[in-house]
Amino acid sequence: PPPPKPEWTLEETRQGPWPVASMDHPPTPSVPDGRLLGVFRNTYYDCPNERDFDGEAVPLKDASCNTIREVPVGFHDAVCVQGSGTLSSGETVSFAKRDCACARVCPRTEQRICFDVLSRQQFPWGRGAMGKAITPLLTVAVDSAVIPLGTPIYIPEFDGAPRDEAGTPHDGCFIAQDRGLRVKGKHVDVFTGQPAFTRLWNQRVPSNGGVH
Repeated sequence: PPPPKPEWTLEETRQGPWPVASMDHPPTPSVPDGRLLGVFRNTYYDCPNERDFDGEAVPLKDASCNTIREVPVGFHDAVCVQGSGTLSSGETVSFAKRDCACARVCPRTEQRICFDVLSRQQFPWGRGAMGKAITPLLTVAVDSAVIPLGTPIYIPEFDGAPRDEAGTPHDGCFIAQDRGLRVKGKHVDVFTGQPAFTRLWNQRVPSNGGVH
């Protein structure tokens, strides 16, 4: 597709038509220098910020069952799904382990998640399954039995999507750096970093529509 207009912002979306991969009758794109793995379910995840939430305070626990801090319940319920988040102090919290008896139940997953506090400088967006920093619009979570961690992948449906507020086009290239409890089989979960980019990319390539 042609590159996006430079004046686009996060509030604007590109006007169709967009290539959409049907899970029933997918088109077969040209994939030079690569192996086509098929059509994958597509979803998005990001890094919620405590500053964007208010309400009842609940404890966020570490792996030793110490309270990291009291956070708004909405933030807790977002970060326990997304895996990483930013505290109002600027520190990053990221998934440490599940099945923590002392932790609050995550409503969407019914898991009890504990977290680590990480260096904001080293892990500004959180930590992936490889123990390395994850990067917005580069990191994807996969089922590592299908796509090994560390694998570079190309998703043509995202080629040309805006990667910043100036509308700089994305090249469609990502790296499998993370896993997720519900990322199973042919499923790719794109890390957008910010909820605004989750909404923007979801408008271009809707969740669960299927990508190559």
